[in-house]
Amino acid sequence: MGDRPGTKTSDTLLNDSDIQTFKQTFRGIVVTPEDPGYDEARSVYNRMIDRRPRLIARCRNVADVMSAVNFAREHHLPPAIRGGGHNVAGFGVCDDGIVIDMSLMKGIRVDPEQRTVRAEAGCTWGDLDHATHPFGLAAPGGIISTTGIAGLTLGGGVGHLTRKCGLSCDNLLSVDLVSADGGFLTASETKNEDLFWAIRGGGGNFGVITSFEYTLHPVKNVVAGPILYSLDRSREAMRAYRDFMKTAPDEVNGFFVFLKVPPGPPFPEALWNQTMCGAVMCYLGAPEKANQALKPLIDFGPPALVGLTEMPYPALQGAFDALVPKGLLHYWKADFVNELTDDMIDVHAQFGPMIPTINSALHIYPVSGAAQRRGRHDTAWSYRDAEYVHVIAAMYDNDADTEGNRAWVREYWKALHPLSAGGSYVNFLMDAANEDEGRVAASYRDNYDRLAAVKARYDPNNLFSINQNIKPATAGTTPAGQGARSANSAGE
Repeated sequence: MGDRPGTKTSDTLLNDSDIQTFKQTFRGIVVTPEDPGYDEARSVYNRMIDRRPRLIARCRNVADVMSAVNFAREHHLPPAIRGGGHNVAGFGVCDDGIVIDMSLMKGIRVDPEQRTVRAEAGCTWGDLDHATHPFGLAAPGGIISTTGIAGLTLGGGVGHLTRKCGLSCDNLLSVDLVSADGGFLTASETKNEDLFWAIRGGGGNFGVITSFEYTLHPVKNVVAGPILYSLDRSREAMRAYRDFMKTAPDEVNGFFVFLKVPPGPPFPEALWNQTMCGAVMCYLGAPEKANQALKPLIDFGPPALVGLTEMPYPALQGAFDALVPKGLLHYWKADFVNELTDDMIDVHAQFGPMIPTINSALHIYPVSGAAQRRGRHDTAWSYRDAEYVHVIAAMYDNDADTEGNRAWVREYWKALHPLSAGGSYVNFLMDAANEDEGRVAASYRDNYDRLAAVKARYDPNNLFSINQNIKPATAGTTPAGQGARSANSAGE
């Protein structure tokens, strides 16, 4: 027994001697509340999240992950799984459990002949882009280079390359995974196919993914940047964007925004701190054809700014990093959108101009093009018929602003939600742990029951529950997905 009393977790007394034994099986770094680096090790991207785990296991390899999963299960410690990036909901840390932290696991191997890459779960998209760009290749990621590959991919993965190349999970070839029983599995189209289906959109419910293999696309330079309009043209600008995107070729990707213009380059000083609307575009075709391809948006208005320029793809991925550093407070809500109707545009025109800070955002991402060419049952990602997903994100530094910022997000979302497709992109679903199960199930629609069955096979005791949780199916229960569909049809 240790010199001090153990900490009571769910039904096991954890002692210092247990932790010492664990350390002997571990090559990484084990951090406990008594260690000087504990507060830094438990801190996450969203400062609103303040949790105190019993220990943090910073893994160096797969064997460390296996040891950590076994320790969590044997000592009834709820595990929080941390990759290399953000997770605004704070699922990378927990109270009174164990954090299985893979942020030190950053190995990457590019195969330029096969156009594939395998990357460990601690990598960010910036890490992956750095490795693939010299070969003129890229895997579809998000829009911020500090985002982790793991969380983004497992929830789907929407970003600058979506319309041309599909979601991040659509480009997944295989994963290595540590299961709830501490075993090691590979999942792909030919191995553990049910598991491979589930992880492509089903989040971190099914095990600890230790590496991801992606197909790569020829992407070197892009023509990209903002096209901004004054607020008095916001309705017309959104309609112009909507109409343009309906027929835009797959080489055109662009998300609509309300924003406060950051005070610095590349924005002209005359626009600094102004609230504006517009689109952040990415064109993957021949650079000399970009202006013609984007002509409807360039001609409309006229714009207050056309900031299009040719740049390396990693430069676009990192262009917004400075606006969203670690340590801001975050509160987000989101929904899928079947059609950007005039009624929705009216709501955006009312609430978008109230955006509270430079860091905050209203983004409307297209999930059309290549992302719609898979069937809704081909992967766990169900909303293949949606045209967009919007996210209302308050991001700010002053704790005193929390009430007002949350109110802006909630009122905005409350006005939009009845006009939406019902479910949400789970990577933006911040409140699920505090809401009923139906909100998560609604995001998977009729894929939910199959997900619950896969969960029951690979994690029957719901060890991996600190996530957008899918509960294991049990005999004789009403499928949660059915209840969610009923609630959604009632507009809840």
